[in-house]
Amino acid sequence: MKFDTPATTNPIDQLKVVGQPIQRIDGQLKATGRAMYAYEWHDPTTPCAYGYPVGAAIAKGQINKIDVAVAKKSPGVIAVVTTLDVGERAKGKFNTANLFGGSKIQHYHQAIAVVVAETFEQARAAAALVKVDYTAEEGVFNLSAAVKDAVKPKDAGGAPTDSAVGDFDAAFREAAVTLEETYKTPDQSHSMMEPHASIAAWDGDELTLWTSSQMIDWWRSDLATTLGVDKEKIHLMSPFIGGGFGGKLFLRVDAVLAAFGAKAAKRPVKVALPRPFMANNTTHRPATSQRIRIGAEKNGKITAIGHESWSGDQPGGQLEAATLQTRLLYAGENRMTAMRLAALDLPEGNAMRAPGEAPGLMALEIAMDEMAEKLGLDPVDFRIINDTQVDPEKPERPFSHRDLNGCLKLGAETFGWNGRGKPGTRREGNWLIGTGVAAAFRNNMVLPSGARVRLDNEGIITVETDMTDIGTGSYTIIAQTAAEMMGVTIDKVAVQLGDSRFPVSAGSGGQFGANSSTSGVYAACVKLREAIVQKLGFNSADAVFEDGQVRSGNSSVPLAGSAGPEGLVGEDTMQWGNLTETHQQSTFGAHFVEVGVDVATGETRIRRMLAVCAAGRILNPITARSQVIGAMTMGVGGALTEELAVDTRRGFFVNHDLAGYEVPVHADIPHQEVIFMDETDPMSSPMKAKGIGELGLCGVSAAIANAIYNATGLRVRHYPVTLDKLIGGLPEVA
Repeated sequence: MKFDTPATTNPIDQLKVVGQPIQRIDGQLKATGRAMYAYEWHDPTTPCAYGYPVGAAIAKGQINKIDVAVAKKSPGVIAVVTTLDVGERAKGKFNTANLFGGSKIQHYHQAIAVVVAETFEQARAAAALVKVDYTAEEGVFNLSAAVKDAVKPKDAGGAPTDSAVGDFDAAFREAAVTLEETYKTPDQSHSMMEPHASIAAWDGDELTLWTSSQMIDWWRSDLATTLGVDKEKIHLMSPFIGGGFGGKLFLRVDAVLAAFGAKAAKRPVKVALPRPFMANNTTHRPATSQRIRIGAEKNGKITAIGHESWSGDQPGGQLEAATLQTRLLYAGENRMTAMRLAALDLPEGNAMRAPGEAPGLMALEIAMDEMAEKLGLDPVDFRIINDTQVDPEKPERPFSHRDLNGCLKLGAETFGWNGRGKPGTRREGNWLIGTGVAAAFRNNMVLPSGARVRLDNEGIITVETDMTDIGTGSYTIIAQTAAEMMGVTIDKVAVQLGDSRFPVSAGSGGQFGANSSTSGVYAACVKLREAIVQKLGFNSADAVFEDGQVRSGNSSVPLAGSAGPEGLVGEDTMQWGNLTETHQQSTFGAHFVEVGVDVATGETRIRRMLAVCAAGRILNPITARSQVIGAMTMGVGGALTEELAVDTRRGFFVNHDLAGYEVPVHADIPHQEVIFMDETDPMSSPMKAKGIGELGLCGVSAAIANAIYNATGLRVRHYPVTLDKLIGGLPEVA
């Protein structure tokens, strides 16, 4: 099916199942420990051996020799496979640095060997006995020092690196009120609960892999390239995933090491990356340095807006596209954005929840607050004044649906924004109280997504797709879609995900998963409905699927009775037309935060948070709310605690565990509220929905920084906003 015209009335609009607050259908499995995650699969007849990785102890250079003689003689060791043993390997499409193979070291903790033993403890002990002779080379590890050599890459994830409309320089120079500031965001780690883990088992030249992957088909293709085998010989399964945040979008080395280890050991091998490996061996959100300039008339209308960003990555890597939202979020006739990339020898930078927008809005939304103050305007009013219903760079291209102003107004009313007060004027005992706001923005992306839907003679609908559930509720919203389309209750639907034998889906990432995958299920259900109607000889134009029945005119047949002994199958892939070219499709929101800052220590505590989101039809308000409050919590970490500290001499992230890299927990945030605007977007998909999981993060950190300013009168432009950046400017303790 191809979606190339706006959606009209369809079975989803009945909202008997879709849009309802249905509890997760996989929740009981997870709560009782019966959900099988990657590292937990087992076959009693073929016990797994354990693989433990060895990582490079230098950040850049060459391996001269790897001595594994002592390790091989260690108790319980079955095999040792080194990067020199496997030799140079072709790199997958989605990896910047090599995962395994050859003598070159590109970053600290790059995998150079895997030790396989009967027990985990034996493998770990033997791994410590592997001796490596290196020739180290001088590397570049400091973004601040490297920006002078930054270059303009060919693109920013498919978008132009730079943009320009009107005459920004002249307009900024002539503006009545101007702002020019630099903001910095740090390197950050995904820090999901479940580590990167895989189990590999060979049967001749065929490989079965249980792994933790957000994107089944991407992994399968890149693993085939790395191993040098036929993709069709690889069966990959990832039915349950304990979080990803983008860190599991692309093939990781645990899968590669498990495959090589299992081949050498001639038995299944499981590999889980130790927590310190996850910061330095996998990917992270790159640090940025951002310069923002805004010029406006005295009435608050923006006349010039410019946003430049510098980030770093491995040679041949990608930008952190921090200026893209500035091209679309606010009006202004004269505009410019530019992004530059510095080559660094740190671990690979890549997608982390809301890549681009998350760090970009951390800067832009502080700048908007600073500009509002210069103009003497309320920050909410300033944003509303500069709303636009068209793409500011292409005014002939309207938004398909945009209600940022509605989010801001409803949020301000609900949160009690009018009681905000001037900076540094509210106090409760030792706590300075402040509130802050920021706009939220994330583009609505869709990818082709396929599914297969089966009907058996008992009326059970089974959905099969390689879509993944990374804790987002994919199982449930897919079941809701099939139930709505086939006219049954959700208990009549079984969902099977995360298996490469199923039709290729969009996968989980980029906020495209829910809308794309349910659209694929919609398309497959249309095919199944057609097959049923044809078999029954009904008129397809008036056939109704409802209450477990198929009706046409005066005829009615139980859905189960239409399947026959062999059942019926519908399979299709949702493809996308050019509606995204004619209309800009985006999601919007507003974040409001209240903080307390201790006047003596500078400690910041979140008191309450509100997110108002406009993201099309909400497929399930329970799972959607869960996504937003999780994203809000992640934004608290980005604002207050999360920073990978770089050792700029040796080139690695020092705080590479959850003791040194601090993430927020439930106790840090006493109250969170989420409001979804009542809307649909027919140009988005037949579901009339959009993504929500990343929108909930975008802007949160800036709202917190703005609240801290309102509490203290201190403006911090370098994240995270730690107490050492506040304590010197706080008022005297009374």
